[in-house]
Amino acid sequence: MSTRHEVIVIGAGISGIAAAIKLRESGVNDVVILEKAETYGGTWRANTYPGCACDVPSNLYSFSFAPNSDWSRVYGNQPEILAYIDGVARDHGLEGITRFGVEVQGAAWDESTQQWQLETSDGAMTARFLVAAAGPWNEPKIPDVPGLADFPGEVWHSARWNHDFDLDGKRVAVVGTGASAVQFVPQIQQQVEQLHLFQRTAHWVLPKVDHHVPDAEKWVKRNIPLFERTLGRVEYAAMEAVGVAFHHPKPLMHGLQKVGQAYLRAAVRDKELRAKLTPDYLLGCKRILFSNNYLQSLTKANVEVHATGVDRVEGSTVVGSDGTRAEVDAIILGTGFHILDLPVAEFVRGADGRTMAEHWAGSPEAYQGTVVAGFPNAFIVLGPSLGTGHGSAFAVAEAQVAMIVDAITTTRTKGWSSIDVRPDAQSAYVDDVQAALVGTAYSGATCHSYFIDANGRNSFSWPWSTSEFARRISPFRPADFEIAQPSVVEPVETEVTA
Repeated sequence: MSTRHEVIVIGAGISGIAAAIKLRESGVNDVVILEKAETYGGTWRANTYPGCACDVPSNLYSFSFAPNSDWSRVYGNQPEILAYIDGVARDHGLEGITRFGVEVQGAAWDESTQQWQLETSDGAMTARFLVAAAGPWNEPKIPDVPGLADFPGEVWHSARWNHDFDLDGKRVAVVGTGASAVQFVPQIQQQVEQLHLFQRTAHWVLPKVDHHVPDAEKWVKRNIPLFERTLGRVEYAAMEAVGVAFHHPKPLMHGLQKVGQAYLRAAVRDKELRAKLTPDYLLGCKRILFSNNYLQSLTKANVEVHATGVDRVEGSTVVGSDGTRAEVDAIILGTGFHILDLPVAEFVRGADGRTMAEHWAGSPEAYQGTVVAGFPNAFIVLGPSLGTGHGSAFAVAEAQVAMIVDAITTTRTKGWSSIDVRPDAQSAYVDDVQAALVGTAYSGATCHSYFIDANGRNSFSWPWSTSEFARRISPFRPADFEIAQPSVVEPVETEVTA
């Protein structure tokens, strides 16, 4: 297979698939996807834990160019979402341009050739344009707990679920109470003899308006497009209403928090347990969780909630920071991902030879969340400052891909050799984002979430509505870029393909 390509896309998840499809539709045919796993799906391929599902309605959690009327539930589950993503990739002919089982180990910009030089598990490769689409939910975060490596039982992260281990009748410790734990804890609670939940911080949990979609509704959605569009608009409006609350926490988020308080009171009657599960920060400061059975599962006789972090592991015993102890047969880590310290940033080197991580120095930033100064002809999908507490990753990825496609096709047709965002344009954008985050629920002072980077700055959250993605992110503005001329390649006429 060829080792030289015009565009190399890293990752075959939602964003990588969108980038490859739209680039090929625009006439950029020499595109290859490198995927370290053996199939499509990204985070939906990796996360197979019991109860894995989406927190965004299925009608919104899909590609705009590939609607699906056959979702079985209002909120899709992991197998169904994975099948959808895989089907879209194959329906658009991406099998022929995807190299599975190939991991990118390094990428460096070569100024002399105006190319990206890649080192992969399958040898060296070269690309004119690089699209990093590995995403922020790619690499599990394993806590540095003394004694964990010597635990004699089984240990695994929720994103690397051990399906070979029989949980029936076992004593299990769950470390972490984020979005994944909220989904798998109710499932395994029914199997295990004893479940010890180590909760460093309580989370707000809201009820999930979910139900099975009857066949009659599916038929209507397939045959009456107006119904499906109207339903989508209603669901979008509901999600945007939550977004308004994020941006105007007083009084809106305080009102939504009262819903969470009432739900907690109804689900947990025991006052002592309810006190453990009551957060001490404003709703929205951390990711909002949705579940109809998580709080209820914690009231069962075989569950003990330890309102503390884990201090150490001694043999088969997990010891909490408050001294509580639990002897267990297995430890499941629901400890999240390297969200802001993106692994891809550690091996991509820019024009000055430094990695993206070195440029960021703990505070990721990118112009329009997509391009980083000093990294010519390179793009990140689902990059810094694009996370929302209420929107769909599909909408974010498609807005970014629109800009990426525009940038690449313009560079080709103009005959430019490379484009590199101006540092002042990047700084102005980042300053605009940070100013807009002031006063939002995302930047609450009473909690520390994964929104906040190593330097104490919110480098994750998007401070505007999801409708602003298309207006702010999608346009390619050449005036904000340094353009290398004369070109080292001949101008290319773009041909749109079906």
